[in-house]
Amino acid sequence: MDATNTHRDLIERCREGHRDAQFELYRLYSRAMYNTVLRMVRHPHDAEDILQSVFVEVFTKLDSFRYESSIGAWIKKITINKCINFLKSRRITFTELTNGADKADDAPETNEPAYSVDKINRAIKELPDGYRVVFSLYALEGYDHEEIGQILGVSEATSKSQYSRAKSKLREMLG
Repeated sequence: MDATNTHRDLIERCREGHRDAQFELYRLYSRAMYNTVLRMVRHPHDAEDILQSVFVEVFTKLDSFRYESSIGAWIKKITINKCINFLKSRRITFTELTNGADKADDAPETNEPAYSVDKINRAIKELPDGYRVVFSLYALEGYDHEEIGQILGVSEATSKSQYSRAKSKLREMLG
């Protein structure tokens, strides 16, 4: 079975309003989506609220799901959009690209010491909003800078600059 047809029966049962199927879909995807939200918004209370909003939208718009991607990818897109809207409503700021600001991205990666996952996650949470969002979308969610620019309404160069600055800030915080 390919990814676009994964959980087809479950999705159809959700569309028909079966609560047990809706709970199962929630159970399958809520933890991963919560982790995505928490990385982007930092605060557990806000993450819980956004997650609830995500699944309300998932269940109310499930009729628009056309199996063009996996259900997980579709839910993740809703999740990312909810996070972006939340952060925009809180007026995150992005530092515009200045001359040479993205040069660090061109430098070869060095062998950095290993850090615990918890320490890295705490450091990511401490990044300024603009840095954290771009870093999360690029490094953790796999979006490219062009996609991030489109999602956030910034230039591709600004996305690259924010990512570079986020990496530098993380190195500083972890070093």
